[in-house]
Amino acid sequence: MSDKPTVLFICQHNAGRSQLGAALLEHLAGDDYTVNSAGIAPDEKVNPAVAASIAELGMDISQRQPQAVTSADLDQADVVVLMKPGLVLPSTPTGRVLKWSFPNPQNWDVESVRPLREAVARQIATDLLDRT
Repeated sequence: MSDKPTVLFICQHNAGRSQLGAALLEHLAGDDYTVNSAGIAPDEKVNPAVAASIAELGMDISQRQPQAVTSADLDQADVVVLMKPGLVLPSTPTGRVLKWSFPNPQNWDVESVRPLREAVARQIATDLLDRT
């Protein structure tokens, strides 16, 4: 059993926002957390512009496979981060729930994703890394 808290990022398609959040937490916190992401209705692949924006930080998420969120995921997560309002989950999370509101970068280019990446990084620093 790991002593590291598990953080689960969730968005609609697990292609943009939740992948971005998970990758940024991995980048910013190193091995301090177990990080997962999932979606309500997963897309076929990670958003290429999101992957490119993360590649600028030295990480490759382009081959990650979007996943559907399950009740087991929600039971195992210490923190569940909802990346958009109104997500209908398969069950009630047992851990702490953070409700964030970020736009869907579905048809954005990498230049448009950069400010979103920075905003998500700031939210992670405030809500996850600055906790005492």
